[in-house]
Amino acid sequence: MRIAIPERAQIATVVASDPGLTYGMIAKRLGIDRDVAEAMGRRVDAMLRDGELIMKAGGKFHPGLEPKTESGVVSRHRDGFGFIAAAGGGDDLFVPPHSLEGVMHGDTVSFARKAPDQRGRQEARIIEVTQRAVSRVVGKLQRDGARWMVIPRDRNFPHPVEVSVPTARADDGSQGRGGSQAEDGTVVSAEITSYPQDGRGAKGRIDEVLGNENDSGIEIEIALRKFDLPHVFSKPAMAEAAALPELLRKSDYAGRVDLRKLPLVTIDGEDARDFDDAVYCEIKGAGNRAGGSSFRLIVAIADVSHYVIPGKPLDADARERSTSIYFPRRVIPMLPEKLSNGLCSLNPEVDRLVMVCDMTVSAEGEITDYEFYEAVMHSQARFTYTEVAAILADPAGAAAKQRKKLLAPLHALEQVYHALLRGRGERGAVDFESMEARMLFNEAGRIERIIKVVRNDAHKLIEECMLAANVCAASILEKAKHPALYRVHAGPTPAKLEKLREFLGGIGLPLSGGDDPQAKDYAKLSQLIKGRPDALLVSSVMLRSMQQAQYSPDNIGHFGLAYDRYAHFTSPIRRYPDLLVHRAIKAVLQRRKYVEADWDALGVHCSSNERRADEASREVSSWLKCMYAREHLGDEFDGAISGVAGFGIFVTLDDLLIDGMIHITELGRDYFKYDEARHVLRGERSGQTFRLGQRLRVKIVRADPDALKIDLQLIDAMPDVPLQTASALPVESGKLSKSVKPPKPAKQPKPRNRFKSAKPSGPAKPSGPVKLSKPTKPSKNAASRKPAKSQ
Repeated sequence: MRIAIPERAQIATVVASDPGLTYGMIAKRLGIDRDVAEAMGRRVDAMLRDGELIMKAGGKFHPGLEPKTESGVVSRHRDGFGFIAAAGGGDDLFVPPHSLEGVMHGDTVSFARKAPDQRGRQEARIIEVTQRAVSRVVGKLQRDGARWMVIPRDRNFPHPVEVSVPTARADDGSQGRGGSQAEDGTVVSAEITSYPQDGRGAKGRIDEVLGNENDSGIEIEIALRKFDLPHVFSKPAMAEAAALPELLRKSDYAGRVDLRKLPLVTIDGEDARDFDDAVYCEIKGAGNRAGGSSFRLIVAIADVSHYVIPGKPLDADARERSTSIYFPRRVIPMLPEKLSNGLCSLNPEVDRLVMVCDMTVSAEGEITDYEFYEAVMHSQARFTYTEVAAILADPAGAAAKQRKKLLAPLHALEQVYHALLRGRGERGAVDFESMEARMLFNEAGRIERIIKVVRNDAHKLIEECMLAANVCAASILEKAKHPALYRVHAGPTPAKLEKLREFLGGIGLPLSGGDDPQAKDYAKLSQLIKGRPDALLVSSVMLRSMQQAQYSPDNIGHFGLAYDRYAHFTSPIRRYPDLLVHRAIKAVLQRRKYVEADWDALGVHCSSNERRADEASREVSSWLKCMYAREHLGDEFDGAISGVAGFGIFVTLDDLLIDGMIHITELGRDYFKYDEARHVLRGERSGQTFRLGQRLRVKIVRADPDALKIDLQLIDAMPDVPLQTASALPVESGKLSKSVKPPKPAKQPKPRNRFKSAKPSGPAKPSGPVKLSKPTKPSKNAASRKPAKSQ
């Protein structure tokens, strides 16, 4: 039987209990035999080196100085070393490989600082793991002689996990893949029972068999377990949902403004299943200072908060998820289908409860007044983006003729969209160049082809309407000083800004604003690059210079959208922060407070779960693209360099719209140096360079879905032409100088000091099952005020 090497803590305890022991005496006290004496000697040497023990005359050991311990999270590098992000902030600390035994990526640890190493890096010594980040792994089951091993799919968990002989395992069936027989090559989920330590590998037990790697949908099943995504609703939540009615009850109508005769419509994608927003617009006539018309814009949002009650099971499940997750061909909803596709979905021809943002918008795109109130609506139509775009492009066409009764509000929506777009330009919001792609699948669930998605005016119309409602939501909460989660976006950090300026300087592009550029400075640059062949690439570099948007109760504004205040209000079916905003607005309308135990923690939780969902969705897409690339092994394609790193270049293939990598060792017999600021690899001897946007001819040589890697081979490189400089742009009729003209200051109205009972115009009193408040007299809970002026 193998005797374990004693832990540092065991050795330290023995020495502390009887200082002055020799090495032999310590070994005897711990019952160490010759087989592990050498290994224990190395551990004692490490403890001497780290100051945990002190050796005095005669080889006698004494306790070392008590180290000052801190807490932090570990990030492991694939080359064996790692870093600790200290909870107290500051620069990351380097952890050498020998200190990472048994420590996994993402683990929370206690550590002590050490002296800087020879390269000047602040080192840390891990004392113990206080919280494990990974409790189970998903991977392929492999037989290794008499042993069975799970090879993890997670690249941050590089250790195989030994499991007992697999057997068929019963499951409750709720996850769809239980009960399969585990065999060599099948994909399984395994719970970790012991972590790597003292040269011993990790051990675990199979808790679920997911299927074979070629099964349709297996990539989603893997992602759900790998990222620990909740995907089965609790029984209490399902029971609560089942108890809800199929249609509105009489009591649901009470105290609400009746909008059922108003031609509110939904506009979504062809494959949308839940409809959480409806819109309506009418022209209010001349009278503003520009001599044009103003608009009444109504954004009606599903009143999820009417059904999902704080502290109840449905709320607990929604809070745990925080967001719906959108995978190719499958959605993991935040709410059960009874709500997400039923009671809370604004389906056509049925009554639905809504929260309404009723706005007045000027011809210049200013929101001059707004009002929130609870209402009931009856969607007059379900439009798709494609249909609306066709109607707007050809008002006399076939699509328009089929929707004659709704043409007037649709054209009013088009006009208010252009007004809001002018307002966006006035305040200087950033409009990045981007390219979206859509996967088309065959019957086997594999990618058949990938196509570019063109955002038409209907997409942008709805986006601008939702932005307007979100701004008003933030405004009413801020004015009422009611706590809530804002959607915040900080400006670029000094380090990222410096890298961006270096890159732009290399291609002759300016970024105004000095050391503190504002959104309008980014917007000015964004306008300057429109029409350039490298616009998409420059936009991606600009985007990477920004910080990530998140949820926080501290309103610092939204940098990219150039708003001083912004909150998510328009998607409570699929985003928990939106549901919280609805609850807070209702509390303001009712002159009360909606209380949460810890808004800060809730913001961190929702932001973290949003990033987790995005990462899982990206990984599934990458896996599918690797499988797609496998069908094209050996084929050659043209493409452009979309990313440059110290280890190689990434190339986007024109025909397939997927990315692959050429490793630096495959670029030729030269030593290539990486210029991080300019995103360039340059050969020392040949002078050959590879930079963003450069055209290449490549061959797909390898596609590894497990590693999520597509490897390319360089066939030919077009001559390196530096990215187009500003001086090379064609200048026609002063367009270039005009495009960089600073925008006028933003003009958002100031909030009023009191509530106003505005009179929403429009619908006649319906003959519904219950008497409703008249549309010309909103309920007393309605609130109206002007949003604060943007700076």
